[in-house]
Amino acid sequence: MRFPDLEPNGAVSVQSSPDVHGFAAALQAMRIAIAEALRRTFTRRVIENEPKAGRLVAGRMLLLLASLVILVAGLRAAQNFFLPVLLAFFVATVSFPITRTLTRRKVPRSLAVLLTVLVDFAFIAGVVLLGVVLMQDLQAKWNAKYAAQLYQQVRDASQVLAANLAQLGVEDAQEKIRIAVESNLASLQQIRFERIWNFGTGVLGQVVGFFGAAVIFIILTVFMLSEAEGFGGRLQAISQAQGPNIARMVSATRDIQRYLAIKTVVSLATGFLAGLLCWAAGLDFFILWGIVAFALNFIPVIGSIIAGVPPTILALLVAGVPNALLVAGGYLLINNFLGNFLEPILVGRRFGISTLVVVISVMFWGWVWGPLGMLLAVPLTMVLKVILDGSDEFRWIGVAIGTDYPRGPTDTRHLEFPPKEDAHPGAQPQNSAGA
Repeated sequence: MRFPDLEPNGAVSVQSSPDVHGFAAALQAMRIAIAEALRRTFTRRVIENEPKAGRLVAGRMLLLLASLVILVAGLRAAQNFFLPVLLAFFVATVSFPITRTLTRRKVPRSLAVLLTVLVDFAFIAGVVLLGVVLMQDLQAKWNAKYAAQLYQQVRDASQVLAANLAQLGVEDAQEKIRIAVESNLASLQQIRFERIWNFGTGVLGQVVGFFGAAVIFIILTVFMLSEAEGFGGRLQAISQAQGPNIARMVSATRDIQRYLAIKTVVSLATGFLAGLLCWAAGLDFFILWGIVAFALNFIPVIGSIIAGVPPTILALLVAGVPNALLVAGGYLLINNFLGNFLEPILVGRRFGISTLVVVISVMFWGWVWGPLGMLLAVPLTMVLKVILDGSDEFRWIGVAIGTDYPRGPTDTRHLEFPPKEDAHPGAQPQNSAGA
């Protein structure tokens, strides 16, 4: 008599007399009973341990929140260290194609790096100096010409408003409006241009406001450009040492480089078209408004909106409501075409950061690091998303802040959190035990 053989699928194969079929059936029934007992025991233990597991999850969440608070406080406290490093990294990332092009044309690497750094800082210094000169010019002309126009237009508008309120039966309307206007016109005539300019210079002032930080900035940029050529070999060595996901890191670096390059080109186009619009509208200082549009376009979503406010107000003072509406409409058209149509086509959807997350990141990094944080908000968020996508535990956060999800209305009424099949690991349907 031979004992029955078990097939890979768990069935019993009998190759002897029919008497062994009863033994095989009993063995199969015993196996099913043991599996069912184990399933019930495991399910009961999972249910009994649910309160403890819930407390563990709550404790981990509290620990994570505390860690985030400490991290943010550290970022704010150490901004004098992080800002030069990050700014140098992003400038080097954008400028590396210049260095690579020069080296491919047989220019020595040291000379190529030096020329690239000179081009970078000549451009930045030229824009800043031109903006400072034009802003001082605007302040002088404002005090000499535009303040009187503003004063007269506000008085005329207040008189019309007071007359309408008097017709509606409002008592002492003219006197109340006169007091309100007179108390505020003095401050309107003497606009503190230095405060407006401080917002723009704060972008660079946080980094190059003192000589030491400027030196660190330049040195870091030079060394990053010098070692950029060997970046691929270094990543390969990290991969051989069983480091993190190198392919994801390389892809993220290329995406950031492409984003910054495209953003620079689009910002230049925005500044040129904005300056051309202001020139066509007959506004003074159209070069200044072009520079402002170029600089603020690096701040996502809100930067281009802020850039259109000063020229619109100036057009209202100089030429009245129709011209102001024309300037505002022109800015709206430029920003919509370049920012919402052309830039997404050039950038593509693979960067995968939703508009809401971009707005929140601009607010957050602006609170942490000021205007420069607003400029770096999108690249920093892209780096954060890459880190989250590479984590098994926090990948869901990367999915939540991204754009890689089905579009259109979705019926979520059938979804359960957690899903039934995942609510108790190890619990299987009754009919699966004998499968």
